[in-house]
Amino acid sequence: MPLTISRRQFVQIGLQACAVAGLRAAPPPVKFKVGVPDWNLKLEAKIEAIALAKKLGFDGVQISLGHQGVTSASQHLPLADPTLQQAYLAEAKKAGIPITSVCLEILHRNYLKVKTDPLGARWVSEAIPAAKALGVKVILLPFFGNGALKTAEEMDYVGDLLREQAPAAEKAGVILGLEDTISAKDNVRIMERAKSPAVLTYYDVGNSTQNGFDVLSEIKWLGKDRICEVHLKDNPHYLGEGSIDFGKVVRLLADIGFADWAQLECDTPSKNVEADMTRNLAFIRGKIHDASQG
Repeated sequence: MPLTISRRQFVQIGLQACAVAGLRAAPPPVKFKVGVPDWNLKLEAKIEAIALAKKLGFDGVQISLGHQGVTSASQHLPLADPTLQQAYLAEAKKAGIPITSVCLEILHRNYLKVKTDPLGARWVSEAIPAAKALGVKVILLPFFGNGALKTAEEMDYVGDLLREQAPAAEKAGVILGLEDTISAKDNVRIMERAKSPAVLTYYDVGNSTQNGFDVLSEIKWLGKDRICEVHLKDNPHYLGEGSIDFGKVVRLLADIGFADWAQLECDTPSKNVEADMTRNLAFIRGKIHDASQG
């Protein structure tokens, strides 16, 4: 005897099926927040960057640890000073905006890859307790210009050096983030050599694109567990006017479950920092909104 259902039951089944299908089709939410580096506000290592980031509507601000006047191991990074640390924390509390992470920009001068310059490792050691005191978990380690990684030997040396630094970072709850010009696979080569969860990739979509890498493939391959933070930029262009499809980048970051900080490390084509950074922030928030709508 064939099964028969009423018209009302048929409609209810159809509505339930549509609801289930809709739930299944709902995209993963965008979980990351948007910050800005102090150097892109033209306030590198200056406490005034905190208030400006808040004024422009960013969720947080990435700060530099400072390097002015530091020339030897007998001296210290400016933000290794507990008094200055407390001043930054007080300013962040006053402005109502968090400090997201720190950049060890002195490595633009004392290169970690150079075996004959012990100061690079010295600054990493000093940056770890400074980051902990500031309540952040990521230290950006830059490898650019003459400090860029170019050979397997240099990568292995950096991996070995960071293996020595990693126990202190792990104890402090701090991550050493590799930002550079090499591939995702070469970054993982360093991470595996360091043998520590405290050494991760600081992924920059602009750097990777300029060096010929497919950012969508690399982000997907790395996954959220190997990326500590990201930089979003397409310099020298405004976001959306270069070659990078930020709609796809935002959607992919949501798809992999990335829930940390995305910093807008953008140039200011008009030389008006407030206008240009506001424009770029509005653009990326628009892409976040679009991604959230599916």
